[in-house]
Amino acid sequence: MAGACMMTVMIPLSILDLAPIVEGSDAAASLRHSLDLAQHAEVWGYKRFWLAEHHNMDGVASSATAVLIAHVAAGTKSIRVGSGGIMLPNHAPLVIAEQFGTLATLFPGRIDLGLGRAPGTDQLTARALRRHLHSDAEDGFPQDVMELIGYLEPPQPGARVRAIPGVGTQVPVWILGSSLYGAQLAAYLGLPYSFASHFAPDLLEHALEVYRSTYRPSPRWPEPHAMVGVNVVAADSDAEAARLLTSIQQRFLGMQRGVRGPLPKPVDSMDPLWSEREREGVMGMLAATASGGPDKVRRELQAIIDRTRADELIVAGAIHDHAARLRSYELLAQIAQQARSATGLHAT
Repeated sequence: MAGACMMTVMIPLSILDLAPIVEGSDAAASLRHSLDLAQHAEVWGYKRFWLAEHHNMDGVASSATAVLIAHVAAGTKSIRVGSGGIMLPNHAPLVIAEQFGTLATLFPGRIDLGLGRAPGTDQLTARALRRHLHSDAEDGFPQDVMELIGYLEPPQPGARVRAIPGVGTQVPVWILGSSLYGAQLAAYLGLPYSFASHFAPDLLEHALEVYRSTYRPSPRWPEPHAMVGVNVVAADSDAEAARLLTSIQQRFLGMQRGVRGPLPKPVDSMDPLWSEREREGVMGMLAATASGGPDKVRRELQAIIDRTRADELIVAGAIHDHAARLRSYELLAQIAQQARSATGLHAT
């Protein structure tokens, strides 16, 4: 009976962290917890630990993303650390090249640079971040990406503007997205692609099909490489996981209502908190989610892997209690290890 629940495939697992500020706590605790999670993730065999840029949000402490990446990389030894992502319209490409060139110089072979084109905030805050936007994100993003990559490549004869540190570091660049636009750009540039299905799953399979079918091989990435974002809340029982999941459900309900704030404490039932229409909306946003005890999480992750043929999964797990969050990622790592042991595979 146990064998029926065993995953037949397990691909590399990574973690996406927003350094969540939880209800009743503060940013200082959030940053300590992010480093602690990364240190545990390294021991448990996760491949990457990515941090996401957001601004002007009471529940997110990862706004100075490059600074936090440096903190996490300095506190770990081998896990890859990077951005999931840097919202490039907020920044001059040279500045990001210098930041990540510095990170790559400090932590050789361990830094990833995921790039997105959304502002990661509201429009008023976006203007405060970068006051001189001469083009919108859709028109300017491809040019900014190529300019940034150019700064990270080996020095070119006659180049008058260079990223120092940065030039020659060739930090791996990923394109992030939740629509077909990012898939098309990643395919055109021959770059790996990460889809944000942990909060916007509607176009997941279509975007992956576009990415794979139009992919143009590049020297560093001769084949397409797709990473899929999922929410995972694992616990020792289905009932415990269902309760922990209510923190994420409340956050997504707040997003629907235009209400932001710290990550809420879990509740025994969501029924008094949402209407049927709101429930459907939240559950639609959380379609790429595996939640439950180990057997249920195995089954649900296997279904996502089978459906998407993802090369990697990147896992978001916004859980209010830090110990419960650690336990969730520990259980997931155990599930992955059992699958690899059963198939003779190892994460690469």
